Amino acid sequence: MCLLFLLLLFGPRLVGILWWLFDPLRWDTTFDTVLVPLLGLIFLPWTTLIYVLVAPGGIGGFDTLWLALAVLVDLSSYAGGGVYGRRRGVTAP
Repeated sequence: MCLLFLLLLFGPRLVGILWWLFDPLRWDTTFDTVLVPLLGLIFLPWTTLIYVLVAPGGIGGFDTLWLALAVLVDLSSYAGGGVYGRRRGVTAP
């Protein structure tokens, strides 16, 4: 419940960093190196959080659905702002 509240309040990157600090064993079990989760938190934060949540027990069944949804959320955050930004940049003659 606390993790959900932090996600809503501060966003996935801060939650990922805090989770990494408070539960490093889970992150070490999930990833072999520090570079992959670091890049994951920078570029695909939702996918990284869901992967850390489901990967230590093995990925199967609904885990792939959760990962696919997380990838879609991350990609939509990059693609969604383009239309709004272009619309605001247009000025009337």
